[in-house]
Amino acid sequence: MSSLPANTPSPPYYAVIFTSIRTEGDNGYGMMAERMVELAAQQPGFLGIESARDELGVTVSYWQDLESIQRWKQQVEHREAQRLGRSEWYAAYKVRIARVEREYSFGDS
Repeated sequence: MSSLPANTPSPPYYAVIFTSIRTEGDNGYGMMAERMVELAAQQPGFLGIESARDELGVTVSYWQDLESIQRWKQQVEHREAQRLGRSEWYAAYKVRIARVEREYSFGDS
């Protein structure tokens, strides 16, 4: 996953903010996380993704509209990753969906 900020279009667009606390061990998480980034990038309406992990993991994916987010939530492989997340990889998580109204930046991005 890129360590650079996502190159998003001019607002408005949507952000899905996924915060999580992992369980111990990888248990296939790393491979599935890479696959989900690859698969999300192929979805209509996908705009970009940013992720960071320490004790608390934060992944923000950006989407053109709410319909694109809903289609992603229902995508077959993503549904399997969600199931495994609940049973294997996460002690806890929260998903927030927000409409981005403004953005500004500093430096090269």
